[in-house]
Amino acid sequence: MDFVAGAIGGVCGVAVGYPLDTVKVRIQTEPKYTGIWHCIRDTYHRERVWGFYRGLSLPVCTVSLVSSVSFGTYRHCLAHICQLRYGSPDAKPSKADIALSGYASGLVRVFLTSPTEVAKVRLQTQTQAQKQQRRLSASGPSAVPPVCPAPPACPEPKYRGPLHCLATVAREEGLRGLYKGSSALLLRDGHSFATYFLSYAILCERLSPAGHSQPDVLGVLVAGGCAGVLAWAVATPMDVIKSRLQADGQGQRRYRGLLHCMVTSVREEGPRVLFKGLVLNCCRAFPVNMVVFVAYEAVLRLTQGLLT
Repeated sequence: MDFVAGAIGGVCGVAVGYPLDTVKVRIQTEPKYTGIWHCIRDTYHRERVWGFYRGLSLPVCTVSLVSSVSFGTYRHCLAHICQLRYGSPDAKPSKADIALSGYASGLVRVFLTSPTEVAKVRLQTQTQAQKQQRRLSASGPSAVPPVCPAPPACPEPKYRGPLHCLATVAREEGLRGLYKGSSALLLRDGHSFATYFLSYAILCERLSPAGHSQPDVLGVLVAGGCAGVLAWAVATPMDVIKSRLQADGQGQRRYRGLLHCMVTSVREEGPRVLFKGLVLNCCRAFPVNMVVFVAYEAVLRLTQGLLT
């Protein structure tokens, strides 16, 4: 049931957090934005509400699988560790056991999420690439004013949707294109999921009423929200690099790999670039992970009640 509960929790979380995820990706990949509100105003002005939901269909379709694998892997890995160390899968795990299981969960999910992350980032940043293309076309030598006389003269969106984006990337860049930025994704998800599950377990233990082994609904809300914030605080530097590597396929490529991207970004924009979107990530993480863990725990408790 951990797989089912994780799937339901993941879908609820993505429904809550996707608009802010779009803003986060654009802030991280576009130096022109001076802050969160600047990005929100600009996106709404040019694309209205739909602009915040670009590329949503693929994450909604895949997030249930990814979240299911994340929670299921964590629980099964933890049970196996407890079986090996203490002789019973139901034994109380140590903090190291929880962190190791969370780390394994983060590594496993990378193989599923990398292609969808590439499609999501390309679709979320597509309008910026189009705008730059229009500027280059307008600045070229021409005696005609830069007004499109007919629809074909205006650049059409390169990607028509998530599946078309995946097919285009695979055709133009090969299988490696679908796993672009996966090294940064591995570094991001391994450490962040270790932090995620460890902090959730510690907070649940602290917030459980005397004589109870689990917290009430309010305790789950607080523990889940705080765990999400701490996980994203750890993940943000590699998330910035991951987003830049994955967006680096629209037009001329700038980065040769993870280290080159990191060094170039820090040299051009300073060390603060690695924390771009940190505030937004934390603001988004709290409500999203409140919903994820409440849905997850509710499904587990419901099924336990039905089975008993």
